[in-house]
Amino acid sequence: MQRQVALIKQSLFDQGYLDEQFIELEELQDDANPNFVEEVATLYFKDSARLISNIEQALERGSFDFNRLDNYMHQFKGSSTSIGASKVKTECTMFREYCRVGNVEGCLRTFKQLKKEHATLRKKLEQYFQASK
Repeated sequence: MQRQVALIKQSLFDQGYLDEQFIELEELQDDANPNFVEEVATLYFKDSARLISNIEQALERGSFDFNRLDNYMHQFKGSSTSIGASKVKTECTMFREYCRVGNVEGCLRTFKQLKKEHATLRKKLEQYFQASK
């Protein structure tokens, strides 16, 4: 079982879903708080779902407020960085660049990819945490 957990974790790094920040989070976990990383990830996915909803609403309005979109994405990037969500963080950076230059199509395309990477990470981390129990 431990080997399976290690393989799942390694695949998350090998595939670029996680970076070294995730390891730093795991180092904060101890006997007093054995579910620390899972709790942080749960809070991340709850908060990021709210941000995704806010961004979707802003994009659906049709009048693109690039400053507002950039602010939402800045928050999303910060929380993604804090848990080591590497692919999501990369998409956040690209989205922000498209906001800076006013590229609507780039924002839409990148946001679609961001949601895909976010959903994949969530699924993979759920499998990892489930196998860890």
